[in-house]
Amino acid sequence: MNFENPLIVQGDRSLLLDVHAPLAEECRNALIPFAELEKSPEHLHTYKLSPLSLWNAASAGFTAEDAINVLNKYSRYEVPQSIGMWITEISTRFGKLKLVEGPEKEVPAVPSKTVASDSEENKVVLEKFLYLETDSVPVYKEIAANNSVKKYFVPDNSIEGLRFMLKLTDRGTIKQLLLQAGWPVKDEVPLAEGEKLDVSLRKETLSGKPLEIREYQKASANALVGNKGPGTGFGTIVLPCGAGKTIVGMTIMDMLKTSTLIITTNISAVHQWIEELLDKTDLTPDQIAEYSGENKEIKPVTVATYQVLTWRPDKDGPYPHFSIFHQRSWGLIIYDEVHMLPAPVFRVVAELQAVRRVGLTATLVREDGCEGYVFSLVGPKRYDVPWKELERDKWIATAECVEVRIDLPVKQEINYAVANAREKHKIASMNEDKIPVVKEIIEKNPEDKILVIGQYLEQLDEIAKLLNVPIITGKTPNTERDKIYSDFRNGNIRVLVVSKVANFAIDLPDASLAIQISGTFGSRQEEAQRLGRILRPKERTSRFYTLITRNTTEEEFGSNRQKFLAEQGYSYRIIRYTGPESLE
Repeated sequence: MNFENPLIVQGDRSLLLDVHAPLAEECRNALIPFAELEKSPEHLHTYKLSPLSLWNAASAGFTAEDAINVLNKYSRYEVPQSIGMWITEISTRFGKLKLVEGPEKEVPAVPSKTVASDSEENKVVLEKFLYLETDSVPVYKEIAANNSVKKYFVPDNSIEGLRFMLKLTDRGTIKQLLLQAGWPVKDEVPLAEGEKLDVSLRKETLSGKPLEIREYQKASANALVGNKGPGTGFGTIVLPCGAGKTIVGMTIMDMLKTSTLIITTNISAVHQWIEELLDKTDLTPDQIAEYSGENKEIKPVTVATYQVLTWRPDKDGPYPHFSIFHQRSWGLIIYDEVHMLPAPVFRVVAELQAVRRVGLTATLVREDGCEGYVFSLVGPKRYDVPWKELERDKWIATAECVEVRIDLPVKQEINYAVANAREKHKIASMNEDKIPVVKEIIEKNPEDKILVIGQYLEQLDEIAKLLNVPIITGKTPNTERDKIYSDFRNGNIRVLVVSKVANFAIDLPDASLAIQISGTFGSRQEEAQRLGRILRPKERTSRFYTLITRNTTEEEFGSNRQKFLAEQGYSYRIIRYTGPESLE
């Protein structure tokens, strides 16, 4: 028993971190690989151990023994024996089931709709099969009895040992189903080699600056590519916004030298990827294509948006642009902002299990609860680094987070009281008294380049008109949007109002202050992205203001967003707004 230690490990697999204890910061960093933050009030933060968090840790080489050692080192009291046993049992499930190469077999060809002759009808083709194997008899019997899984197994009396045979095309589906059953699959089937592409990173960018790949960027790319053998070449890399995830993607392209499909969140991000590829690799413009609502070309390197892929003319019909996945022999697919991967795309991702793939993200949190899909279909977490560690090393900016609590106008109190939950959120978010506070913060920080970010367009329009500054929303034409971003980067614009279209994959390196005036129901994912807009390395401390209406649902949702900040090690202060002097 050591009362100096910061951690209390409980039998229900929750971990309480005393943030005032001497080793709290060190302990928090040690928990990041294998525990999930659930609550972050002022004094005690609550973490939870979950199977998915342990399997992500195991896939990145963090063992059950490592996790138990962390708990023993920092725990104030003796760690319950049951916790250590559970961690060992759950962690070692990863790898109990393996997918390995199986045989090629002749199977009847699927006949065409118009069969010309009996000989064509009796044709056979070679089809690739896989083995799902284990060294455990109980595991084998449990899987054999699972009705949702066993229907995908191909009967074959020649199979020996504890293994099942399945079609190559069912590779992703089996991994999803087994994860749901509590058995993560270690996929060791070799990946197909795509079309070769001679692509290399430049020594200098087009502007003549030396291109230096940071050690953590190299390490994350190496963690994904591995030795290019079975079990490597797929997974998720978690790095904060501003840490250079695009550089990591290009480093992987340099290592694999293969045709690459890059999918990102919006047209501005597509243009940024193309600019970065031309600036930092030896690719030429005729080797790179944009596949979006405006242009639909396919070249050795193609950059597409999630929106165009999930468009369909009929809400119950097929997705015509899914064909892009099969129109070239891709050797690598990069899912930028993988936490935003739309659910329909998971269907295609399940089919593309033979292609090397990487998900890039600042947070694995998904509001739809599909973290398991990312794990099983894109790949497990291969690399993660604490945000504060990169801040310490000056790779991302130091940031101060401030929550400003503003009273609801008296005239709105009755409307708020009788409104339903969604309307309550809107009334609180659109509190008219927030607007003068935005103006005051901007006036008090004349040296900063400022983003005002919000959810409701009428509120943002009002602010943009009051400040006489540009605004970017989903309705802003792409050419105008790109010009405004460029003017902001070049210093022609100091203040920019943006809707949630700027949450993702937008590089605004000089932004040093963000004012969040409204958000999406306390989304941790959104908080990560918005904070990330001001984390590009710079000399001055960046500041992230969030305006909250007191005693409303915004306070409740705000606590969820604060959870993300605490998870990354950021402290935040709360200001009760009583006038301009309270912002000092």
